[in-house]
Amino acid sequence: MKTQLIIFYFLFVTVFVFSQQHEIKSPDSKLQVFLNNDGGKLFYSVKYEDKLMLEDSPLGLLTSIGDYSSALEITSTNENKIEEIYSVDRIKESTSHYEANEFIMTLSNSKKGIIEVVFRISDNDIAYSYRLPMQGETASCVVERELSGFNFPENATSFLSPQATPQIGWKKTKPSYEEEYVPDQALGTPSKYGLGYTFPCLFRIGDYGWILVSETGVDSRYCASHLSDGTKDGIYTVAFPHEDENMGVGNSNPVVSLPAQTPWRTITVGSDLKPIVETTIPFDLVKPLYEPSQVYKYGRSTWSWIMWQDWSMNYNDQVAYIDLAAQMGYEYILMDALWDTQVGYERMPELIRYSQSKGVDVFLWYNSNGYWNNAPQGPKHKMDNSIARKKEMKWLKEMGVKGLKVDFFGGDKQETIRLYEDILSDANEYGLMIIFHGCTLPRGWERMYPNYVGSEAVLASENLIFTQHANDKEAYNACLHPFIRNAVGSMEFGPVLLNKRHNRNNNGGSIRRTSDVFQLATAILFQNPVQMFAIAPNNLKDVPAFEIDFMKNVPTTWDETLFVEGYPGKYCVLARRNDKTWYVVGVNAKNESVKLKVNLPMFAGKEVTIFADNEKQPYSNRVKVRKNGLVELVIESNGGVILTD
Repeated sequence: MKTQLIIFYFLFVTVFVFSQQHEIKSPDSKLQVFLNNDGGKLFYSVKYEDKLMLEDSPLGLLTSIGDYSSALEITSTNENKIEEIYSVDRIKESTSHYEANEFIMTLSNSKKGIIEVVFRISDNDIAYSYRLPMQGETASCVVERELSGFNFPENATSFLSPQATPQIGWKKTKPSYEEEYVPDQALGTPSKYGLGYTFPCLFRIGDYGWILVSETGVDSRYCASHLSDGTKDGIYTVAFPHEDENMGVGNSNPVVSLPAQTPWRTITVGSDLKPIVETTIPFDLVKPLYEPSQVYKYGRSTWSWIMWQDWSMNYNDQVAYIDLAAQMGYEYILMDALWDTQVGYERMPELIRYSQSKGVDVFLWYNSNGYWNNAPQGPKHKMDNSIARKKEMKWLKEMGVKGLKVDFFGGDKQETIRLYEDILSDANEYGLMIIFHGCTLPRGWERMYPNYVGSEAVLASENLIFTQHANDKEAYNACLHPFIRNAVGSMEFGPVLLNKRHNRNNNGGSIRRTSDVFQLATAILFQNPVQMFAIAPNNLKDVPAFEIDFMKNVPTTWDETLFVEGYPGKYCVLARRNDKTWYVVGVNAKNESVKLKVNLPMFAGKEVTIFADNEKQPYSNRVKVRKNGLVELVIESNGGVILTD
């Protein structure tokens, strides 16, 4: 009997020490994460509804104070329940309810160094992060490598955008998260530039479901990351910025003060695309970093540059767009690049006063540049250092300017993330909202920074002006964004181009392939709390009156967002609610019309307005929805549909 007990004890200790397996479930128990310490190396795997979504995927850090990738032993575990109800007025829903099961695993390495791995599992989301405590008197640490990986089953395919080579593109302004997506690509396909893929990254797991991978909680205490090129067996790992980003200045590896916590790696999982489109995980995991200095007001804006380009940055043309904003009832005008020379600092107060007299407040464009690219547009050297920035922002506050659009950043290094944060925090002191352009992906910033109102980080509307290719692919790209880029953060796209031809007189330049109703739908489809719409003064006369009426009343903030139906790059139907008013929009990138029967309970038994295309001609009707809420929709190729009550 004693011998049997010894053997049992030996087997128990062997299993505990060398396997050390743990299972964590979501509150609804559909999502399972399995943690496994295999011979001192830590892995996790994921199942959803008993289907394998991620195979054994590596965890761990290599740092200047220790190797936390091997010879690891679990010394303790702790479990908690997380529940929070919070409000953010500029994401896809105004009030969010976050419930998760938290699992904290403490591990020691061969030299008794300590690391904690923190997992949080909510009903469709997984997040994990690393914590490094103080190590004796050592108070700082370089994170040399993060082993965090995502090991996809062989039946998975990807929807990815390549990370661009530093200092390529116009005036050396890349990477700026403006590369094209490749749909349904085989795992392990080399990226275009050989540098991996930008977040967020979407994967289809055969017929089982979908996974969206990203990160959140990135601030000045860390760098932003991306995914490496995948291996042939489906493993992608977290990669730090290239050393040539930010003109080679600053570390590629983050340097942290101890104790430290890394940003969260996020994994949204679903059997269909609904959890992907509706996720709030980028905001669930972060907290505000400072209090707003005032109540910030969001809304609609006109914007001359998008259609009239650089030379419209003169006094008279800005007056024309101020008058357009006033006629539309819009809150803002964006005065874009070159206002400093083509209007001039001396005359800007007069122009701003004119705008304010019309009830239209002002956003102004700035070049971020200190040294990290060759973009020539001004104002320059106003945002890149604290002394110049605070002097400029003091003047802006005195003029009553409400927000800035800051352009042309240098990459994802900690050095650059610090600049983003400095601009935001300084701007808050002067009551200024901030939009970033030519920039990185926001990573929870809507909740972290109260005056942050959006980032480009996408092939945005300016490309429709620059190339015919962008117009030919417009519908395809629009049908990607709700599932990928706009799923994780506000997207400053500059939508709704109602000119048939993209030039000042609507008679030359690139040719729009999409319908008017498609364009109107993007005002709802693309989420950003301040929308710089691309309508032009001539549209007041050359498009049907119902289109202008729609654009006069369209909101930019949402209390609720629901995914209805769609497939990335093919078509998308989405519902958003502002207060008590619902908008359901659909767009179609397929070569043929899409016929759908969708359930819209918010419209059940009601009479609603529908905007749609009939042989490319837009029309508006009032229709009665059945009491069961079922609606039959036809969305024409390159067309759109809108229903609203």
